Amino acid sequence: MTTPLALYIHIPWCIKKCPYCDFNSHVHSPLPAPGPGKPAANAELPEQAYLNALLADLDEDLRVFTQRPSLHSIFIGGGTPSLLSAGFYQQLLVAIQQRLVFSPHMEVTLEANPGTVDEANFAGFRAAGINRLSLGVQSFSNPALQQLGRIHSSDDAVRAFAKARDAGFTNINLDLMHGLPGQQLQDAVADIERALALQPEHISWYQLTIERNTEFYSRPPRLPDEPVLLSIQASGLELLRRHGYQQYEVSAFALDGFASQHNLNYWQFGDYLGIGAGAHGKLDCEGEITRRWKTRVPAAYLNSECRVAGTQVIAPQQLAVEFMMNALRLKQGFEVGLFSQRTGLPYSDIAGRVQQLVEQELMCLQGDRIAASERGWLFLNDVIAEFA
Repeated sequence: MTTPLALYIHIPWCIKKCPYCDFNSHVHSPLPAPGPGKPAANAELPEQAYLNALLADLDEDLRVFTQRPSLHSIFIGGGTPSLLSAGFYQQLLVAIQQRLVFSPHMEVTLEANPGTVDEANFAGFRAAGINRLSLGVQSFSNPALQQLGRIHSSDDAVRAFAKARDAGFTNINLDLMHGLPGQQLQDAVADIERALALQPEHISWYQLTIERNTEFYSRPPRLPDEPVLLSIQASGLELLRRHGYQQYEVSAFALDGFASQHNLNYWQFGDYLGIGAGAHGKLDCEGEITRRWKTRVPAAYLNSECRVAGTQVIAPQQLAVEFMMNALRLKQGFEVGLFSQRTGLPYSDIAGRVQQLVEQELMCLQGDRIAASERGWLFLNDVIAEFA
């Protein structure tokens, strides 16, 4: 297995379910906050039981390997991973390193909610081995945050960022959303300007979409119309570019050298293990690319002998579109050789369709590198569908 290997770890608990969220998250009521500006306590989350379950889950996934594999990156998402203690993550990362070889300079990311952390939390996470934070800010507008059901305020977000810096984090992502209910151009620009003032290394800036099985789907809010969304997109891209943030993926912007290595592995159709309630994984093993997903409900996940809820071998005829769904999100696209390396298919299988899309000015072919054109990015779903 030569494909890079990453590890995704899912923490399923949240203090509150946001109305737009379709991730596998389950409400766990916190204890009252000990004082102003202090995060809520974790109300006895089953940390030890979940740690044991995660390691059993990982051991099960590792059975397909004949030798101890090398790990490219770790991403801890949720839910709200920052609800769990630094001690939990220290034990978890030590145990993972006993099972896998950590690559030099490995990226280890933790998602954090600004309303659940203080400086002591951040310092503990840093000491445990986490070297990249992703702060779920979403907006710096308090009315917008209330509409989104967030538990933090704008001041909480700024304070959390400062405390993360004080704790020694030198690689921080801010999650920002645009196209929020009632949002105008000046509101979206103000959000980006507040984010830029903090000087994070990475900004994930993505449009709110209404997903099934969410409160917003059953009671849709009024979202900005198309002309407003287009003006937000154009102004935001220019503002981020002017401040040195390179757009390397549809919704990802980074200062030089700070692109997310974990997410790049996804977009380049790399392999990843997924452990935790509801986690997904993808592995290329002996020429078959298999997806595997885990039991979603935390109680069932904790008490299961086998935590695998299902597996699927990706049919050869689906591999091209699966690859393109990821790789065409990258601004620089991909090298021709990567397609064959990651799918096992000859480039000749897609060469004709690529040429047609190049002639339609929806794709670019420069040397051995293929990418969606600027026009192609506007119709990316249609471009990807050509490979189905």
